[in-house]
This record gives sequence, structure tokens and C-alpha cells, in this order.
Amino acid sequence: MDLGLSGKKAVITGSTRGIGRAIANLLADEGCDLAICARNQAQVDSAVADLSAKGVKVTGAVVDVADKEAYQGWITSVGEELGGIDIFVPNVSAGGGSVDEEGWVKNFNVDLLGTTRGIEAAMPFLQKSDAAAIVVIGTTAAVEEFAAPQTYNAIKAAIIVHAEQLALAVGASGIRVNCVSPGPVFIEGGDWDFIKNNMPDFYAATEAKFLRGKLGTAEEVANAVAFLASPAASLITGVNLVVDGGITKRVQL
Repeated sequence: MDLGLSGKKAVITGSTRGIGRAIANLLADEGCDLAICARNQAQVDSAVADLSAKGVKVTGAVVDVADKEAYQGWITSVGEELGGIDIFVPNVSAGGGSVDEEGWVKNFNVDLLGTTRGIEAAMPFLQKSDAAAIVVIGTTAAVEEFAAPQTYNAIKAAIIVHAEQLALAVGASGIRVNCVSPGPVFIEGGDWDFIKNNMPDFYAATEAKFLRGKLGTAEEVANAVAFLASPAASLITGVNLVVDGGITKRVQL
């Protein structure tokens, strides 16, 4: 199936490792030109080199999404450099685990404002695209109880609500907005790798909840993002697509 992504211009934040990198890999494989960012210069340089080898145009920079001026300035500059923005994926996250006020501030600044500020800066370019798509990243921890009442869970829930309401607000102008909410995903060196090595009972109990008996992969999440970002999903907007191997047990109507 041709997703119709060849030649599209995509901006992905937090995209040198994990899910963000898997999204960048897949979009590059599908023929998208890319702008990526992260906090580590060496990782950005390595990712740009690897992705450019796929035959697409790739630009990358060190960006702190909590720095509004620098972040929005970067999006504007890469939109001009790429010749437009068709796809925006605000993937960067401060992560889970926090339950104190510092955690609220961090998740608010990075996850929530990193999403809304990015959308604001990308919007002038998306409005000029004939196939504009925003795909925000949620989590199953935002739609069902998981582990503890963490700041990450609540802030991600706010992002999901915002995305669904934004879809209604901008849909008439041809911009689709969707959310992908992954369940636990195993990534070498990632959170669930740490849990597997340090909290084996919790890891095993979580793994057992997956209908197929194992955690998801970054590539499986990227597949969902790429589809929703593509013209192949032209009739889909305002959706929170849960990608979790059946770990959540709620009924969606």
C-alpha cells in the first residue's frame, strides 16, 4: 500500500532515539524530507547522517522545547529550509515517574507546551499544505490507571483532549489532528529495559497483560504514526489511536 508520503516534509521532535527515531526512520523510508531535533549534538549528527543515507533531505539541531523562542524559531527556520511542513509530530517528553511539583512543571513545560508551542509555530506552514497532518503522542497511562497517579499521566491526558478538540477547530482548513497512545514499549536502554533489569516482577506482570505475551516495539508505534500522518488516512481526524497490544481493557465507543 502506497501511503502517499513521498516528497512530504515532516518535523519530528525528540527524534534521535526510541519512538521518535523509529518514526523518523519510517518516514524517511517512505520518502519524506525531515527536520529532527534532540538535546544531544552527537546523537543529532549521527541521526542526520543515517537518515540522509536513505536519499531524503534531513536537517537536525539541538533544541530545548522548553525554550519557547528557540524552539519556535527552529520550527520556522526548518519550515523555510524544507520548503514547507506537511507533517508535525511533537514527540519529545520529559517522561514518567514524577509525582511532585517539580514533575508537574517539567511535564507541563516539555510535554504539554512542547506540543502546543510546536503546533503554533508549524501552523502557518501546515495551512499551506495540501495534506497537512499533526500526530501527537499520548500514552495508555492517560486513559487508564497505570502504576501510580503520575504527573506524566495527567499531562498526557490533557494533550489528548487538546488534540481532539483542535482537530475540530482546524479540520475545515484541511489540517488533520490525531493522537497515538502507545502502551509499554521495550527499547534497548529505555525505561522498560531498566524495569526489566531492576523490577523483574513488575515487568513480567506487565508483559503478561499483552495478549501476545510481549511488549510493543518502537517500530510498531511508528507504523501507526506514519499511517495517521499520511494521505492514506485522509478521512481520519480527532482520533486517539491506542497502540498497546490489548493491555488496556476499556471499551471504546
